[in-house]
Amino acid sequence: QAQLVESGGGLVQAGGSRRLSCADSKLTFSSYTMAWFRQALGKEREFVATINWNGGRTNYKDSVKGRFTISRDNGKNTVYLQMNSLKPEDTAVYYCAAGSAAGSVYSDPGRYMYWGQGTQVTVSS
Repeated sequence: QAQLVESGGGLVQAGGSRRLSCADSKLTFSSYTMAWFRQALGKEREFVATINWNGGRTNYKDSVKGRFTISRDNGKNTVYLQMNSLKPEDTAVYYCAAGSAAGSVYSDPGRYMYWGQGTQVTVSS
């Protein structure tokens, strides 16, 4: 059973940076595509970024391209989301997720099997 744990959330000023981490000690990490989703208050959960098993393929939500970078370290069973030039509209709970089609990247939340509990990111203007 997976146990994804996110960390790194907090309060940051607009224009600032934050790095989120998501670690799991139970999965064979390199067997999974990993992704970040977010959910703002009163809104549906939305895709942010995804990375395949070896980091060779990534995909991003249009509004974060050029500002966010997803990466992974399979030796540490950890996936990261580096967020730069943050905007108030990036405020949300950020979730990491693991999906089993490890060679692919995909934005459909229904294809992800395991989810973390989320970490709050608040961007002040």
